[in-house]
Amino acid sequence: MHLPEEPESSAQINIVPMIDVIFVVLIFFILASLMLQPSEGLPVNLPEASTAEGPLPHNLTVTLTVDGQLSLGSQPVTLEQLPEAIQGRRVGKEMLLVVIQADAAVSHGQVVELMDTLRLVEGIQLGIATTQPSGVAP
Repeated sequence: MHLPEEPESSAQINIVPMIDVIFVVLIFFILASLMLQPSEGLPVNLPEASTAEGPLPHNLTVTLTVDGQLSLGSQPVTLEQLPEAIQGRRVGKEMLLVVIQADAAVSHGQVVELMDTLRLVEGIQLGIATTQPSGVAP
């Protein structure tokens, strides 16, 4: 008795599960990299203070760079436009915490001028960002 030969099926590799694993790893790295970025503001060399605290939840960050450039969050703004820009980001009548991130090399006069302008905006509280001195445990 002669049995017909069955055609051999070619070996195949199913890559769908491998693609799923790659996407999960990619999502992990994307989310991890988002957590490493500072919450808001531009990178500046903050002054050191022994009483500096960790990042606080706040609503807005005003950054003053060493060359005198101002930004609200990551958007460039002038000192004259700043009160209107803050009011434009206000939601309702809630109190806003505005954190000033001024570079350590910025003159005291520029920081005072910025604070004076911000104090004209109603319904905000001011804070100044600092870092822990190196060698001091938090």
